[in-house]
Order: sequence, then structure tokens, then C-alpha cells
Amino acid sequence: MQFTNEELKKKIDELKAKLSVTVVAHFYQRDEVFEVGDITGDSLELATKTRDDDSEFVLFCGVGFMGQSVKVLSPEKRVVMPKVACCAMARMIDSMYYDDSVKFMEDHGIAKENILPITYINSNAEVKAKVGEMGGLVCTSSNAKKIITTALGEGKKILFVPDRCLGQNIANQMGLKSCVIGDGADPKESDIICYNGFCSVHQLFTLEDIEFYRKKFPGILIATHPECDPAICDASDFVGSTSQIIKYIKELPLDQKVAVGTEFNLVNRLRKKNTYVLSSTKPECPTMNETTLYDVYITLKAIDDGEPINEITIDEKTQKWAKVALERMMDL
Repeated sequence: MQFTNEELKKKIDELKAKLSVTVVAHFYQRDEVFEVGDITGDSLELATKTRDDDSEFVLFCGVGFMGQSVKVLSPEKRVVMPKVACCAMARMIDSMYYDDSVKFMEDHGIAKENILPITYINSNAEVKAKVGEMGGLVCTSSNAKKIITTALGEGKKILFVPDRCLGQNIANQMGLKSCVIGDGADPKESDIICYNGFCSVHQLFTLEDIEFYRKKFPGILIATHPECDPAICDASDFVGSTSQIIKYIKELPLDQKVAVGTEFNLVNRLRKKNTYVLSSTKPECPTMNETTLYDVYITLKAIDDGEPINEITIDEKTQKWAKVALERMMDL
């Protein structure tokens, strides 16, 4: 049976009123999905806010590693996802590739006990657990600089996974030397050794895009996410996480033009006037856009029928060490 979005929203509201469930939606979700979220925000915001929520179920609209983070921090909750979509960056590293990265550093004369791993939150629970077991911790794009500053105090080499761009951008901001595994550089000569992962959406933005907007609109500001290539961030007026970009743009005068280098759905909701997407193509995350309003309805209906679908489960050891890595970050 076909339903309109309005009909689906009505059915969703009826089920939400009936069930012990909280719908959580990431900033990058489709507008109609984002609008039915009881809690909205970026990945860490969502994981932390749901800890204080009393509902039995969390229905998470986002990608797989985010649902896992909720389950890791709140193991007593039942976490379900309309689509267990997989972030392309998170898929670029797994337990085996992580172990290979540690071995790479050891093969280049860096003892394992002198490696401090940091994983971007955009990684699966198994990688977070590996990092936790080695004494490392998680970071987000908003707190990466603070996490790395603290980590450097231990006098160790930092293995940063999986986003090379975020690692390099933070290194540049702090005047540190970085390298990327596989680029031929000697890791002993760098402070931060980055795994060669990246966000496919944030790779869409180019220097040509920036030049185009600066020429078309003199005085325009360029705001980008630190998952963009370092050359893009270096040419920007502002670089920040999703939440930081939102705050930055809200504080601009309405007549100030700004071009934004991050996911389309978010940019499209920021301001209806004088806000542009920094790309000649639509920078839309395919996995974030997998979840539809109908998927949300079906997932709620499954809970109501007593047969929840797409429930997130994590084994005990992974749960333990992934939580350690996340909580080390939160303690800072």
C-alpha cells in the first residue's frame, strides 16, 4: 500500500505515542526523516543525549557506527535502525586493517607501547574496541584538537584512524608534522600517522569551487568541514564540525553570503537565503539518504508487533573496550 508523507507522519506519531520509543535522527538525514526525530544532532550528540532518555527503544536514523555508539554507551537500551546503512569511511577500516597499521609502525621502528591510537567516531565498534585495549580513545571532528593535544602529553606517536583529512587538518592547525600510511614518508619523522581513509562526500569539494564562488560573489565566506582535503580547509574562512558550522552560520548577518562544504541535506536546512552548497554536484551522502519515512514507519510497526527488526547487538568484549575508548574521550 502506498502512503503519502503526511499519512506516514500521522501513523508514525500514533505509534510513537503508543510505544516506549525515541526516534533519533542525524543532521544528514532527509528532511522528512529529520522532522520526525525526537532527538536530532551530530553523531556524538545523539549518543550522549540518548543516555538520559527513558524509552526502552531507540530508533536511530543514521548509519551503522552511530547506532553502535548508542548501544555501547547505553547497553541496556534496545537500539533499532530503519536501515543499517554503512558509512563509507567507517568501512575503510576494520580490525585487520587496524592491526596492519600498528604493524606498519612497528616495522618502522616504533614500539607498540609507544603508539597511542585515536579513532575518529566514524568507525565501527570493533575498531573502537581495539583502540580502547591499546590505551587509546575516540575523538569527534569538534574535539579532535583537544584530544590530540592531551594525547601528545604522553610523548607517544599518534596513530589516527580512519580519516586522513581530519588527522592532517588538525596537525596543520597545531603546527605538527603528519604523514599518511602508504605515502612513503617515515612515520618516525611525524607526530601523527594517519590511516588512508576519507569521506567520499567531503572529497567532492575542490579549490575550483572556492575560486568560482569568490569570483561570483565578492566578500562571500567559505565554511568547510575538517573531513575535506587540507587544501580546501586551508582556503576556507571557517573550518568546523557539523554543529560548529551550524552555529557559525546562525551567527552571520542574513545578508552575508556563505558557501558551505558539507552534506547537502544539512546545508539546505541552514538558511534559505544567501547560503550555497560549495559544489557543482549535489554532495549528498548516499548511505545517510537510504533511510526513508516508510522505513521509519515499518520499524515502529515491527516494535508494535513485538518483532523488532534491525536491532543492534555487540559482543561483550567489544562492548567493554569500545565503551572504554568512548568514555576516555568524554572524561576529557
